[in-house]
Amino acid sequence: MKKYIYSFFLISSTMVFSQDHYSGISTSNRVGILNVTINPAELPNLSKKFEVNIYGMSFNVANNKIGFSDFNSDKDFEELLFQGTSPVNARIDTDIIGPGFAMQLGKWGFAFTTKAYAKFDMVDVDPTIGNAITNNNLVLNTTLLNNPNNQRLSGTSYGEIGLSAGRTFFENDKHKFSAGVTLKILFPGSYSNFGLSQLDGTITQSLGNSYLTTNSPASLNIAYSGNLANSFSNFDDYSKSIFGGLNGLAGDIGFNYQLKSDTKYKLNAGLSVRNIGSMTFKDENNYNTSYTLNIPSSNPLDLSLFDNIDNLSEVEDILTNNGYLTTQPRNKTDFNVKLPTTVNTYVDVKVVSKLYVTAFLQQKLNKDRDNEQVTTPNIFSITPRVNLGFFEGYIPLTFHEISGTNVGLGFRLGGFYLGTSSMVTALISDSKQGDLYFGFRFGFL
Repeated sequence: MKKYIYSFFLISSTMVFSQDHYSGISTSNRVGILNVTINPAELPNLSKKFEVNIYGMSFNVANNKIGFSDFNSDKDFEELLFQGTSPVNARIDTDIIGPGFAMQLGKWGFAFTTKAYAKFDMVDVDPTIGNAITNNNLVLNTTLLNNPNNQRLSGTSYGEIGLSAGRTFFENDKHKFSAGVTLKILFPGSYSNFGLSQLDGTITQSLGNSYLTTNSPASLNIAYSGNLANSFSNFDDYSKSIFGGLNGLAGDIGFNYQLKSDTKYKLNAGLSVRNIGSMTFKDENNYNTSYTLNIPSSNPLDLSLFDNIDNLSEVEDILTNNGYLTTQPRNKTDFNVKLPTTVNTYVDVKVVSKLYVTAFLQQKLNKDRDNEQVTTPNIFSITPRVNLGFFEGYIPLTFHEISGTNVGLGFRLGGFYLGTSSMVTALISDSKQGDLYFGFRFGFL
């Protein structure tokens, strides 16, 4: 478990991430495949008749504990992450857009897209137990725990092929209405989940070690599949197993309205529901077991036992061999994992010639604390943008449910784009995230 948590620190400190994929560029009035991934109803609005996507990549991290100023601290990352009393929430998220193609044919638009995802999440983790496992560094000799939330450590990787279609249903000189759908064919790769809920217990320090007992039984879910079943501390395993077998379907549905002007539009508004669906993990080492965890005071759990473990199977062995789990065999079974269903809405307004302002909202419909659920954040952003045709520059202001308020910067030069959701905040204040995304696409005719 210590290596599981430490891997999070390693990635957070060695890579640059953002909290919102392609913030600013994905709602540009230079409409292309990036816009379609937000709302398939944008397909009839393509800026060019044909578009080819070469690549796109976005790296994301957000947390509610560690700021940029903490990099100069003498404290270890573990101490910083588990400081204070509020639960720890952190997300690492990588989004890769592969080759894709879109075209506009009269009132219709069609697209073929490929994407890959790799995620690692910490949800509502109690800082006391995190501190005890990673640091043996409790302030008090005895600390009470009473956390009803489901504390999750979860990793997921999967691939996706999207088939999209959109059509204009009404258009005149002033108004345009469109709708679109996307069918997503899913290729689940690897998955791991440690979910501990209803933890009511006590941590006691003795002879330099920390010991956990429970006052009442807690619920524990342990699930793993693919490469992450063998090792959750080696994050190369995410990239090795992004595309598994075809074992899932999902869909997006969207609507779009434009108030037109002589050149393009005065207002562009969209509403979509994304990632409606789930995927099934199937593998020879698939396991998904729900336990009752009971640690009596007569036989406390030595948390130092988790120092050098490398997979969730070893966690099960430790807890089972010491008699802390219900006498239930590990459940070797296929299992479904829900995608993060969200409602997305945006309005892009032309203020004056070449100057636009976009408001964007992402609201999740599922709960991150649920086991067998891929997580996503709630996000609201406002992005002023100058579009000169070949060149476009923008400054996204984002409100993120985990990391707070951030200001970024980005530009597009022809088909190449590069941006960040938090660079400005990181330079002038104590941002709890950083970011980088980039890509290249081109359109013709």
